[in-house]
Amino acid sequence: MFADNTLTPKEAVRLCALGTLALGPTRYGGLANSIRHFISRITGPSLDVMGVSIELLKYEGLIEALNGVGMEDDAELVITEDGRRELKILLTANVRPAATEISKLVVALKFRFLHLLDAGERNSQVDLLIEVTENELARLDDLRQHHSNDEGYLVGWLDHDIGLLETRLNWLEDFQKSLA
Repeated sequence: MFADNTLTPKEAVRLCALGTLALGPTRYGGLANSIRHFISRITGPSLDVMGVSIELLKYEGLIEALNGVGMEDDAELVITEDGRRELKILLTANVRPAATEISKLVVALKFRFLHLLDAGERNSQVDLLIEVTENELARLDDLRQHHSNDEGYLVGWLDHDIGLLETRLNWLEDFQKSLA
């Protein structure tokens, strides 16, 4: 993890792999395809992000093959108790304040696997997402005020982004209410 307790790109992939297996046993090939599909649809294809090895997760004891079948046999994989603990750590990590592709991926993964957390942890994660959105909104509002008299199209673009963030914030607040 980064020093601010946010996920590196490789940890986001680990979250995707472990979360997928927490949903149920999955064959090696199916897991690899599922990870690649989900991540590439959020971030676009990236060798940086795709570099996590499923074998490494097995070596670390986070996943295992059912019935002792080897990975080379397209084994059916399951998450271990150590893997569940790691999943919880990754799933409850902070989100980077800047709207980057990796931040989008982490938020999408949080929503994909949020139901795996208990009610209090789910609520804490939604609080975190609300706070990140409020901070980003404040940052763009400040930038807009600073450039409000500038020529050009920046203010219009900022108004658009601010509107999107306000919509997201309203959605998150409604979503949080629905969890209660």
